[in-house]
Amino acid sequence: MAAQTGTRVTRAFAATPGGQIHYAECGRGFPVLLLHQTPRSWDEYRDVLPILGERFRAVAMDTIGFGDSYRIVGSHSIEAYAWGVLDLMDALNISRATLMGHHTGGVVAIEVAAAAPERVERLVLSSTPYVGPTERDMRKTRLPIDQVTPRPDGSHLTELWQKRTGFYPDGRLDLLTRFVIDALRVLDMVENGHLAVSAYRMEERLPLVRAKTLVMAGSEDQFALPHVEDLRKRLPGSDVTIIEGGKVPMIDQLPQQVAAAVLDFLCNDG
Repeated sequence: MAAQTGTRVTRAFAATPGGQIHYAECGRGFPVLLLHQTPRSWDEYRDVLPILGERFRAVAMDTIGFGDSYRIVGSHSIEAYAWGVLDLMDALNISRATLMGHHTGGVVAIEVAAAAPERVERLVLSSTPYVGPTERDMRKTRLPIDQVTPRPDGSHLTELWQKRTGFYPDGRLDLLTRFVIDALRVLDMVENGHLAVSAYRMEERLPLVRAKTLVMAGSEDQFALPHVEDLRKRLPGSDVTIIEGGKVPMIDQLPQQVAAAVLDFLCNDG
């Protein structure tokens, strides 16, 4: 829990119209709501939370359908995830917040900012893909990222591990272990978040975003880095930060660098 910062992280459930949403938070001040990539959970931000909590009320939620939040009945969609975010904000009496999202979480943050611009102060898009017509067409033929078939001998566990190994830095078995734990909890719907991103019509929603935005990506994230310029062009006036050495799991790989970039953006009044 990065206890060395001296900031205590607490966890709880919030009752919402759809069901209970699990979240972790620490600190006081203006709210910063953190949205994870799928199929992760709030755990992705566990080392970032205490750092942001020194200046803000930092809240990391489990997206509905993942972690310990309620399961979705019916189809997963970015719009459904976004309503879950707004429901949590209502339950926590947060009228306005900064939103930060990583990969899928960034797409969800865009939808919240487009659907309810009055509730988003600033926006941090971390390693977020631009999903326009070309990207959607490419994704139609892409192989599943995390989907595996459970087998009696447990070999699907090795397969899941191997599918993600190339996305992670060498020697960081701890990060890959945390990913696998989250993925196993939602193994029957592990691919749903990726499918939701692939169906999202981002080009129609980005023009509705009004919040000042930071577009951030890792220098070694081959999936996100090419989209930085796409987002910057479509979000006029946005800031751009590249985290050196960052890969797909940049949030928990380099929490100090990520938190420093976010704090610099949020504490800059320019």
